Amino acid sequence: MAGICLNKKKKCSRKVLTIFKIEDTIKANIFLGGNHMITTLHIKNIGIIEDITIDFNQGLNVLTGETGAGKTLIIDSLQIISGGRFSKEMIRKGENQSFVELCMYEPENENAIDGNIIVSREINLNGKNMCKINGRMVTVNELKEFMSQFIEIHGQNDNQNLLENKMHLNYLDGFIGEKILNQKQKYIALYDKYCEIKQELKNNFGDEKERQRKLDLLQYQIKEIEEANLKKNEEDELEEKRKVMLNAEKITENLQEADTLISENGIDSISMAIRALEKIEQIDSKYEKASSELKSIYYELQELARDVNSYKSDMDFNEEERDFIEERLDLIYALKRKYGNTIEEILKYKENIKEEVEHIENLEEYNEKLRKQQKEIEEQMKLLANNMHEIRTKKAEVLSEKINQELKELEMKNAKIDVKVIYLEDEYVRTGKNNVTFYITTNMGEEAKELSKIASGGEMSRTMLAIKKVLADTDQMPVLVFDEIDTGISGKAANSVASKLKTIANSHQVMCISHLPNIAAMADYNYFISKEVNQDRTKTQIKLLQEKEVIEEIARISSGEVNEVSLQYANELRNKKAS
Repeated sequence: MAGICLNKKKKCSRKVLTIFKIEDTIKANIFLGGNHMITTLHIKNIGIIEDITIDFNQGLNVLTGETGAGKTLIIDSLQIISGGRFSKEMIRKGENQSFVELCMYEPENENAIDGNIIVSREINLNGKNMCKINGRMVTVNELKEFMSQFIEIHGQNDNQNLLENKMHLNYLDGFIGEKILNQKQKYIALYDKYCEIKQELKNNFGDEKERQRKLDLLQYQIKEIEEANLKKNEEDELEEKRKVMLNAEKITENLQEADTLISENGIDSISMAIRALEKIEQIDSKYEKASSELKSIYYELQELARDVNSYKSDMDFNEEERDFIEERLDLIYALKRKYGNTIEEILKYKENIKEEVEHIENLEEYNEKLRKQQKEIEEQMKLLANNMHEIRTKKAEVLSEKINQELKELEMKNAKIDVKVIYLEDEYVRTGKNNVTFYITTNMGEEAKELSKIASGGEMSRTMLAIKKVLADTDQMPVLVFDEIDTGISGKAANSVASKLKTIANSHQVMCISHLPNIAAMADYNYFISKEVNQDRTKTQIKLLQEKEVIEEIARISSGEVNEVSLQYANELRNKKAS
């Protein structure tokens, strides 16, 4: 590991003491200023980086070094820990996984541990990701959402917020400041109430067509159930009858056989037995008792014979009765599919929707009050939205002029930013009735395009630098990272870029990879990145430079070698920074 920690913040401890809810941190209100920063970045097994730790500081941190030493890999690592895409080809040759971890100092965040928030991401050759925030595992999307509030990377393809049109309105409103803030807060409070009423009306069938459709449906259901004239236990009775009908032939045949056996054999035989016992019942009382009991059986058997005979007559079904039972059961089954598993549930459902019909019919008066309130709120919203539109339109011109002035100083003389404010005629959004989009023309005679259409990474970075310079006091992003910001510039433009980076660093932590001596000379902290070959393996090293080493590094990148002339030039540049 390499790196010297000069920042005065409490050293980041990797031991996780507690676990907090990511939702709480995502919603945290981030206070701007020097107290909010990345203190430590640890990278392992990414490209030629074997294992390094960088302790960053407040202000402007500039990274310089040899070509191919791994400067871009540090930016890539910051992208990875911010939830960016990762290719397994980036894993160091011969290793199974890569690991990136950083510690952020957030003293106002109640969920921080000793003021620190620790974020890590481990990626394996098999594609498995493991992301953690203060020891709690999170998804890549959660990590990305969380980190998007702390760090903004501006490089070849990494100006995420600048490319998102939805952020442009925030940029403009941040530039306007207090003049629009109060109106915006009032508007948002009204908008939330407006949406609440709108949802309640929807739930209450406040729309006349929707309400009538619902009533028609409920009344149809009530009518369908009532016309069925269902009765409790009816289904069981019909099922029993249907069962008998399906087995009518078998039942009739066996009833006939039972009737014959009872009448011709059973009754006659018992009658003969009774007469035999009557002849001896005077001899002993027990014979008399047996005769009496047998007579009781005889009478019961006669009753049973009559019942069996009547059962036979019950088996006389006609076709209409069969059809009625089948149709009735089909109707019950159909209603059960719609309204309940039993007849009792169907009848209960009918009572419930009757109550719902009554409720809907009596809602109209209440809904009318809601609609009136909604209209009053909409009028207030429109007034505020129109005022905000007027303010935004005027301030958009001012913002455009200020950014364009910065672009000129950055040697983008033909570039022109146009902050366009579009009025939404028939739509309310949570921020008013506006869409804001930054358009840019980079060359004379070209058509203005959305900012996301800029092809050059250097142009994009310098455009973002111009915007950040103008918005430095209101921008809510604690950490800004710039890569390739010095592409294709020198001389006066280089001095301007360096000066603007330094200004932004007064209210943000800024990290910048640069090849320009002007920028390196303006740094508060300079890091030198190099590579060494050991046992046929190349690995990256990083060192925080002391002042003498800073002068030598400025001399090296200004002329390619360290000599008396280049050292004198380096001292002059450094003295400009001090002054």
